Amino acid sequence: MSRVVLDASAILAVINAEPGAEKLTPDLLARAVGSTVNLAEVQTKLVSRGWTSEQAWEDATSPVREVLSFDEEQARIAGDLVIPTRHLGLSLGDRACLALGMALKAPVYTAEKAWKKLKLSVRIHVIR
Repeated sequence: MSRVVLDASAILAVINAEPGAEKLTPDLLARAVGSTVNLAEVQTKLVSRGWTSEQAWEDATSPVREVLSFDEEQARIAGDLVIPTRHLGLSLGDRACLALGMALKAPVYTAEKAWKKLKLSVRIHVIR
């Protein structure tokens, strides 16, 4: 079963039942992985909105089958992505997500429309 990578915006779309979340079908979510960097972003958002730490982590990790640590290879890739993504102002978290997709050779799912403009070696699916 091939993996797919969810960025923080896609995870939040699922948690909040936002538009586009319906594109993340149960079959797709059964293959979904998330970077610890992106899950930290989701945790931050949820705790900021009043979730307890435990509930926020449970909700943050619920859309993904597997949580993958940000490793040395991904760090290098994310750093290298600063030039080709600069025009869109992608954050470290965004680049960490893309780096995970590139390292796994797996498609990335996001709610960030600007990512449609990226020309990278990873397939990007924008859910809205």
